[in-house]
Amino acid sequence: MGIIIGLASNILALYLANLWVPGFTVTGGWKEYLIAGLALGLLNLIVRPILKIVTLPLIWLSLGLFLIVINAIILWLAAQFTGYIVIDSYVALLWATLIMAVVNFITRWFK
Repeated sequence: MGIIIGLASNILALYLANLWVPGFTVTGGWKEYLIAGLALGLLNLIVRPILKIVTLPLIWLSLGLFLIVINAIILWLAAQFTGYIVIDSYVALLWATLIMAVVNFITRWFK
């Protein structure tokens, strides 16, 4: 059940970022949202722990704020792998990352 909630959370976060962030678009319909959500889930499962271990000193020095950079890297990688996510600028990437972090934080209560 947690995997389904996590996938739904990624899809909802992508949809909200698409609505609210200029310069961040998800092309296509629900199939593309599903593929992009699955890509985000797989990258969070495989790549994120490796990045957290490698950058642990930076995470400690920044008191956890470097995790935003790691989340932005994961979102950028998902955009590169799927091709359905278009990010026009670093500012759009930052705002989309923050929206995704808030949505995922809220939906963790339901897992």
